[in-house]
Amino acid sequence: MKSMRSWLFVPGHRQRMIDKALGLPADVLIFDLEDGVPEAEKDVARSRVAAALDGARGDPMRFVRVHEAGSSELDADLQAMIARAGLRGLVLPKVQGPEDVLQVCQWLDRHETRAGIPSGGVGLLAIIESARGLVQAPAIASVTPRLVGLMFGAEDFALDMGLFSHPGQGLVNYARSALAVAAASGQIRAIDKVFTDIGDLDGLAAEARQARDLGFAGKAVIHPGQVGAVNEIFSPTEVEERWARRIVEAFERRADEGPATVDGRMVDRPILERARWILDRLEGEPNDQQAD
Repeated sequence: MKSMRSWLFVPGHRQRMIDKALGLPADVLIFDLEDGVPEAEKDVARSRVAAALDGARGDPMRFVRVHEAGSSELDADLQAMIARAGLRGLVLPKVQGPEDVLQVCQWLDRHETRAGIPSGGVGLLAIIESARGLVQAPAIASVTPRLVGLMFGAEDFALDMGLFSHPGQGLVNYARSALAVAAASGQIRAIDKVFTDIGDLDGLAAEARQARDLGFAGKAVIHPGQVGAVNEIFSPTEVEERWARRIVEAFERRADEGPATVDGRMVDRPILERARWILDRLEGEPNDQQAD
């Protein structure tokens, strides 16, 4: 299982940032064509991101954040990206309901084959940024096999709820929990919100640990210096790895499908599946390098 712990946003019009990002240990790069790009630079961003995708080799995975459903810019985004060899998926912002995802799915269904891409080859990640989107999140999570995850967009969500600078942290954490549950119901990943204070690595680490405890599989980041901490926190620890290997080995020694015993405690099938999940995560992780 390929790791998708760190999702680094990269402004599509900034060539220097694109070049630097390609050498970072982020699991996923999100080349941004939407909020991170000034209106006058949209065409420049499409051209530079297309070139970055054409030259893609190996890791990290490359996604592109396009404009939201209904935007006059969306078709131009899709047309510019569809045939690019390095495109792993699209990030859909401001998703309000399943229909927003289906609009892009239908476009991809029509264009993938003629672009020489296997049907269903382009994945999708939906960003939930509003109260309506959160309420619809369980339906969104199961709308298409293309969907690899749901991401929480906290800033727009807080604005939609009438919060200022997250004074209602309890409400934001409720929304994070609800999104994680919705993603799990669709058997896809939950990706946590951006931590905006790029100088506070302790705060980032604390929020990332909380996200992992809530069931998130990864976190969005906006600075190269945030990548290493997020990768570490969303990776199984050595203690978890040792535990998982002992559980799997105990079951492998059994001749039947019944529960095993480890340290005098009965271990049944759900615990075995958890152990296998941990080992799958370890096998999917690259050797991380230090981010600057």
